[in-house]
Amino acid sequence: MSTSAPRRDFPVVGMVGGGQLARMTHQAAIGLGQSLRVLAVKPDEPAPLVAPDVVPGGADDLAALEALAVGCDAVTFDHEGVPQEHLRALVAKGVPVRPHPDALQHAQDKLVMRRRLSAMGLPVPAFAEITAPEQVDAFAAEHGWPVVLKAARGGYDGRGVWFLRAADPAEARSAGAPHGDLVRELLAAGTPLLVEEAVAMRRELAAQVARSPFGQAAAWPVVETVQEAGQCVEVLAPAPDLSEERALEAQSLALRIAQELDVTGLLAVELFETDAGLVINELAMRPHNSGHWTIEGARTSQFEQHLRAVLDYPLGTTTMTAPVVVMANVLGADATPEMSVDERIHHLFARFPDVKVHLYGKGERPLRKVGHVNVLGTDLAECRRKAVLAAHWLSTAQWDDGWSVHEGAPAGVPTGTGARR
Repeated sequence: MSTSAPRRDFPVVGMVGGGQLARMTHQAAIGLGQSLRVLAVKPDEPAPLVAPDVVPGGADDLAALEALAVGCDAVTFDHEGVPQEHLRALVAKGVPVRPHPDALQHAQDKLVMRRRLSAMGLPVPAFAEITAPEQVDAFAAEHGWPVVLKAARGGYDGRGVWFLRAADPAEARSAGAPHGDLVRELLAAGTPLLVEEAVAMRRELAAQVARSPFGQAAAWPVVETVQEAGQCVEVLAPAPDLSEERALEAQSLALRIAQELDVTGLLAVELFETDAGLVINELAMRPHNSGHWTIEGARTSQFEQHLRAVLDYPLGTTTMTAPVVVMANVLGADATPEMSVDERIHHLFARFPDVKVHLYGKGERPLRKVGHVNVLGTDLAECRRKAVLAAHWLSTAQWDDGWSVHEGAPAGVPTGTGARR
C-alpha cells in the first residue's frame, strides 16, 4: 500500500455551522465530487450525521475556525452568527471567506443593512436606532403606531422581533409603558435595537440570486413566502399573480444588492409587497428557507449553486423543472406523535408517492423546523393542498382532511394519486 498522501483532485469548501443548510449543501457537494467540511458544536447536529469531514467547535471559537479553514478553497456559512473580528482574522491570513466580512455584516446587523440600503436609495421601511425607551414613542409620533422593535443582531424566525402598539393612556407610565419596560430590559441586557414602521403589506416575497467572485450572477423566479407567527411555513414558486414587471423589479433589486455589496455565494432578499411597490425586509447571505423548493424544482438547486458560486465555477441554470412548486416546512408538533417518523413516511408515500421529503435528522420539539416537503405540478391549489397535508402529517401523524391510513378518505375528500395503505 502506498504511504504517499492521496492526490487532491477536488476543492474543499468549509462551512461554518452544522445545521440543515450545511447538511443539504453536503448532499449537493457529493454530486460535484466533493465532501463538504463543516464546523459543528455537537456530533448529532444535522450535518455531522451525514458528512465525514467535521471540525468540532463553535463559530465564536477562532481556533476552531482556523482549524476548519486549513486547506479550504473557500470558507462559507450556514448561519450569520460569526464574530466579525474572527472573520477578519481569517481574511488577514489569506483565507478566502465567501461572502467577505464586508458583505456579510449587512446580513449580521440590521442597522448596518438598513443604513446601507437607504444610502443606495433602495426601498426600506422608515427606521431609527433605539438607545432609550422614549425614542420608541418619538418614532411612533412621527410614523404612527404600531411599530416594530427589532434586535439589530441575532434574530430569526420571529425571534428578536416585537410588535408594539400605543399604550392605553389610562395605564401609561413613563417612556411608553408597557413597551418602555421591554426596551429598558433589552438595552440593559446589551441588545442593540432599532425600530421600524409597520409596513402595510399584501404578502411577503423572496428574491434569491447567486453571484461568483468573477461577477457572474443568476436569479431564480421570485417566490411568495407564507408566514405564521413570524416563521415561514410555505413557499410558492413562482409567486402567484405576480406581474412580470414586479418580478423583474424584485430580481433587479437582489442583483443590484449582490453587486454593490460584493456578495459571493447566495443572497436571499426578503420583501414586502405593498400597494405602492416593494419594500426590503431582510437579507440572508447563505442558502435560505425560501430556496428549499429548488432541490427538485429548479435545474440547479440553491445548495449546488452556492458551492459553484463560492468556488467561482460557472453558475448553473435556474429555470424551473415544473410550472408550479410548493414547499411546506415540517414543524415539530406540540406533542411528539407515538407513531415513528419512519412509519409516518411509509403512510405518506402510500398516499402521495410524488411528494419529495427532506428530513434533517433533528429531534422533534414544538415549532422546530425538522424537515420540509416539495410538491411539483401544474395546478397551484392542488400542489399546495398536497404539500400542506403532507407536512402536517409528518409533524403530527394526523391527516387534516380526515383521511384514514386504513380506510382512505371520507366522502367528498380527494384521494390524490397514492394507493391506500
